[in-house]
Amino acid sequence: MVREFKLPDVGEGLTEAEIVTWLVEVGDTVTEDQPVAEVETDKAVVEVPSPVNGTVREILADEGEMVPVGNVIITFDVEGEEAEPVEESADDEDDEAVEDAVSAVSEADEEDENEGTAQQGGRTFAAPSARRLARELGVDIGAVSGSGPGGRVTEQDVRAHAEGADDEEPEPAVKSATSKVTDEAEEPATSAPASSAEAAGRDRTLAAPATRRVAEEEGVALDDVPTDETRDGEAFVTESQVREYAEAQRAAQAADAEAVTEEAPETETTAEGEVERIAYKGVRRTIGNAMERSKYTAPHVTHHEEVVVEDLVATRERLKPVAEERDSRLTYMPFVLKAVVAALKEHPILNSQLDEDAEEILVKHYYNIGVAVATDAGLMVPVVKGADEKDMLTLADDVNDLATKARERSIKREEMQGGTFSITNFGAVGGEYATPIINYPETAILGLGALKQRPVVEDGEVVAKHTIPLSLSIDHRIIDGADAARFVNTLSEYLENPELLLLE
Repeated sequence: MVREFKLPDVGEGLTEAEIVTWLVEVGDTVTEDQPVAEVETDKAVVEVPSPVNGTVREILADEGEMVPVGNVIITFDVEGEEAEPVEESADDEDDEAVEDAVSAVSEADEEDENEGTAQQGGRTFAAPSARRLARELGVDIGAVSGSGPGGRVTEQDVRAHAEGADDEEPEPAVKSATSKVTDEAEEPATSAPASSAEAAGRDRTLAAPATRRVAEEEGVALDDVPTDETRDGEAFVTESQVREYAEAQRAAQAADAEAVTEEAPETETTAEGEVERIAYKGVRRTIGNAMERSKYTAPHVTHHEEVVVEDLVATRERLKPVAEERDSRLTYMPFVLKAVVAALKEHPILNSQLDEDAEEILVKHYYNIGVAVATDAGLMVPVVKGADEKDMLTLADDVNDLATKARERSIKREEMQGGTFSITNFGAVGGEYATPIINYPETAILGLGALKQRPVVEDGEVVAKHTIPLSLSIDHRIIDGADAARFVNTLSEYLENPELLLLE
């Protein structure tokens, strides 16, 4: 029995997800809960498990394709359940009694002879790329005549149908295995015995019922399968030969697709010059939507300051060997986290959220601090939960672990939710000041510039001191500029005097 599997809602409030990677191929045997695909939702990549024990029958979505939640993405042949009506028997025995199989197939084809070669058991066989193209062109995939192996619909078939080429109703280039055997069962057998020279294109082929079922599943015409075996003077095909042929066809189609992809231009030419088109989807689109919502919802104001951190640099240098002995990597971020939490406790309005529906300000007395991480896929903001309850080395470990997960795209959705305040370290790439966009619905975000020596006036003298530029963006609806300035002053005090953090 064929079981369809629809894309589940793998993230709160999501209506679609991108297929990142298929972990299985057509013909693979899978077990229940075995991961079959990786999909990208919001900013996380999650695995989608198989709901059944069975065999992968068809993959209905391409890697990189955005699929609406609820759409069928893969089908399985489930073991131990009723077989498809195309075959009356799936027994592996009686290889010699091929004529019985011909009779059974004939009866099935009397019911399905008008379905077309691309329709088998009520289903249209088509490559995922062909299905995707059909959706883009508004073509009913079930109405397209297939010219691929076993009547499988190709991208060329879809384009031809869209351009009206199917109006002439050309005869499919390849008949289904069942229809060919049925046709020949009604005529005298005049074919010569199969030989090595007759690798494909025969008029009649004998096979066991189980082999015919595999051919149907693979979308392979038995007459096209190379064989040197004969039974009663007729070409005889085994199950292993069918699978080998199907695999070779898939490899050839993949090579063709790769060749087309390589030949496809990545740029287009305009009057001004060449333009490259890059899909706006996945993480990039998610980031864009979040930025747009924040910028057009919360009126941003950014307060800038520079803080001298000579004592912080010295303290970290002293503690680094101790951290290494405890298998921790101590950066400056844990110190900043501690200082931010301490400052938020003194200025709680910056650890708040505006409930627009209730017209209330929610001041939060817990501290989940988001730390922005640059990845190949875009900016992600893992959240350090309960930052006020953790010591320096635990914070260091949490930040490092979450950053690694984000860069490897293995981070869970819940590890990027529930933040109350965020930090972004654009100084890591050499910046000094910026106007960071608030991670809505939070109301403030702290930007860190590059920590380095800069000229500072001290006792009337210009001296070199280690400093960090700070950029604090706030939601001006509920936070005043004076509140922002006071927060930064308190934060600066903790960073200038890191021993004060011992009291927190």
